[in-house]
Amino acid sequence: MAEQKDDIDVAEPANNKTIKLLIGLIAVLLLAVIGLGVFMLMGNGEADPATEQSSAKQAPIYYSIDDPFIVNFSEQSDEQVRYMQVKMKVMARSQAVIDSVKVHLPAIQHELLMLLYSQKYDDLQTSEGSQVLQQACLETINRILKSETSLEDELEAVYFTSFIMQ
Repeated sequence: MAEQKDDIDVAEPANNKTIKLLIGLIAVLLLAVIGLGVFMLMGNGEADPATEQSSAKQAPIYYSIDDPFIVNFSEQSDEQVRYMQVKMKVMARSQAVIDSVKVHLPAIQHELLMLLYSQKYDDLQTSEGSQVLQQACLETINRILKSETSLEDELEAVYFTSFIMQ
């Protein structure tokens, strides 16, 4: 209780145990808040599958198919003879896939020539048509690799490095 002596308030000292308990609770609460903040900033400990996959992704390996593909069209445009020349590179993330492409290159070249020969000139004059052809080339090569090898990996992309039609 406070007594008043000569216009000065004198307070009785508080219990030391209460002060120590209060300081301890404040310290525990402060540590809990800091720990929660660090936990939220660092993540919840579970690995994000997309992050794991991107960090595990290997560097791309490119292989250039040296011989250009030159075909005339089976379906001629306006009764004119039309030709196409395509040069391409393939991309995989496994050297084993690239090695398989090299081994089976004669079969791949044959199937790609047949695919290119079956195209229509007018369809390939649009960017959508050439993209559809690009996807068809990728699927054709992967189909050959799947039938000839026991690889689980596939080619990821086919790139046209030259695409000439006349």
